[in-house]
Amino acid sequence: MAETGQGETAAPDTASDTRLARNVGAVLLFFFIVGDTLGAGIYTLVGTMAEDVGGMLWLPLVIALVVALLTAGTYAEMISKYPHAGGAARYAERAFRTPFLTFIVGFFMLSSGIVTAALLANAFSGDYFTTLVDLPAVPVTVVFLLLLTAINLRGLRESLAANTVATIIETSGLVLVIAVAAIVFGSGGGDASRILTPSPDQPILAGAFAASVVAFFSFLGFEAAANMAEEVKRPSRAYPRALFGAVCTAGLVYLLIALGSAIVVDPAVMAQSTGPLLEVITASGLAIPGWVFSLIALVAIANGALLFMVMASRATYGLAEVGLLPSVFGRVGSGRRTPWVAILAVGAATIGMSFVGTISTLADTTVLLLLFVFISTNVSCLVLKKDRVPREHFRVPAVVPVLAIVASIVLLTQQSPEIWLLGAGFVVVGTILFLVALAGRRRESTSS
Repeated sequence: MAETGQGETAAPDTASDTRLARNVGAVLLFFFIVGDTLGAGIYTLVGTMAEDVGGMLWLPLVIALVVALLTAGTYAEMISKYPHAGGAARYAERAFRTPFLTFIVGFFMLSSGIVTAALLANAFSGDYFTTLVDLPAVPVTVVFLLLLTAINLRGLRESLAANTVATIIETSGLVLVIAVAAIVFGSGGGDASRILTPSPDQPILAGAFAASVVAFFSFLGFEAAANMAEEVKRPSRAYPRALFGAVCTAGLVYLLIALGSAIVVDPAVMAQSTGPLLEVITASGLAIPGWVFSLIALVAIANGALLFMVMASRATYGLAEVGLLPSVFGRVGSGRRTPWVAILAVGAATIGMSFVGTISTLADTTVLLLLFVFISTNVSCLVLKKDRVPREHFRVPAVVPVLAIVASIVLLTQQSPEIWLLGAGFVVVGTILFLVALAGRRRESTSS
């Protein structure tokens, strides 16, 4: 529910409280989150889950949905209470007043966006693309990321308008898979017993929790919206509705996809495929050209990459605004009013990251980084429960962030030593950047 601080007058969020343009409503925000969630995760990672849980694909998705809803509740309170770009980093700064912790949280956030966009760029230039045009992967990836950077530079409203169209297309692809599975099952085809058949290679609970890490990647997207807080109209009302609506919508679609895929296709076949949902279309025997579904999948992947780059650029801008990155990253264009330096930096970093790591490794790395961000946000929410602000905002019971912290820790225990090592590398890089920025600020202070 919406509440204000005791003894204070609720104040609406207006365009005058930010240098950015507040021109994004609840509907566009909903499509942003849905578009960021219903993306390449479900299109490309179903096969990986099938390796761990066999036909019980629904189980890790249910676990991931619970974790996502818990953390989404915390974000609904924090975003509506502190509607500023920077998201989790700003919450940590307000709760702990420790510059290094604030920076690391923000750095993990923007790094997760860059890593995910690079992952999706690699997926874009892979099998789905070569089904349409057989071109070398590297130039396709680079041109793809340059195009997304150009769209981001045009402005958030333009990016979200493109996202709205792309979301409709990619959702139609998932609806197509669900419809195909329903037709096959309704005509007596497929094998419904698979949805209760676990993987023969490991115990069901171990497999479910291992697969829940990948499944959780499929729900990532709601946290990206925190970095748009200064560009949303009436965030205290828009964010809770958009967040819960989008996560529940994604959860329902994912569960239907999981059930339908397992019924139509042998999980062992999906586990070996780089386009597992395409296997459903092919196995159905229906007259649906494979290139049509590949085109839809490419739109989904491109949409996800664009939105994660939008998130990373806003997180970079937010860190510059609080002085944890050089002030140049906080520059806003006078015409489009977009953080253009941050956008260009994120674009260049994403192109560089696209040459590092496999898709599955980058997915696990993204989850590792964001789980630490989520833990920080949930702890910040608990610390700031008594903080009063002069605006209406959404509130959740304290038990919600506590349960979210426990769930995040459980998911962290499922990460491999290789992913933990990569995570440590990000800490080292982030520490170096923080020290460089600190030295720069000291020089600026001395010269002035």
